Amino acid sequence: MFELLRQGGLIAWIIMGCGLAALILFLERLLSLHRARIKSEDFIAGICNNLRRGNVTEALAICDDTPGPVAVIVRAAILNRQADKESIRTAIENAGRTEISRMERRLSLLATVAQVAPIFGLLGTVLGLIKSLQAMKLAAPLVQPVDVMSGLMQALVTTAVGLAVAAPCYIAFSFLVGKVEKIVIDMERSASDLIAFMAGTPIVRDEPVPEKDE
Repeated sequence: MFELLRQGGLIAWIIMGCGLAALILFLERLLSLHRARIKSEDFIAGICNNLRRGNVTEALAICDDTPGPVAVIVRAAILNRQADKESIRTAIENAGRTEISRMERRLSLLATVAQVAPIFGLLGTVLGLIKSLQAMKLAAPLVQPVDVMSGLMQALVTTAVGLAVAAPCYIAFSFLVGKVEKIVIDMERSASDLIAFMAGTPIVRDEPVPEKDE
């Protein structure tokens, strides 16, 4: 591998550097999103039980001790519990937008690496071909395969490295976006449940429809 990168030249090392940075970013975002995902149904049930008993301080303490955006929007709703329904919803939406922005932080860098890596690979390919053509010009009319081999290897290696870095980066980006979307769904469901509870409306969840016997 090291020998191939050496033959790919500076462009290949730049692409690998981008790939390493993307890997570190992916692991950091993956760990962060993993911590942000909680069992929202159990969490909301515990919050509602405390609010029903009038233990507002304990409910806020649970939110402070629970990681993730669901706890943040629930805390915002509790702090605005005495306001009207629309004000509570606005407070939840404001807190939710902040949390979504935090979850999506730096994800665009993964997408950028996925888009830029093949372009760097193409640049390396062009530079390698120019290098081969220059070698052929200098060696003409007696051109030997060894004269053009270095440039061709640079062209092929940079193309391969660019594609090898871009594909995993795109997969990683899509995977993390999917995780963010699942957490956003949990946030929306939790917000709806809490608003319904504060409005005195029973919390109703969708139940699977039983299959009819033939």
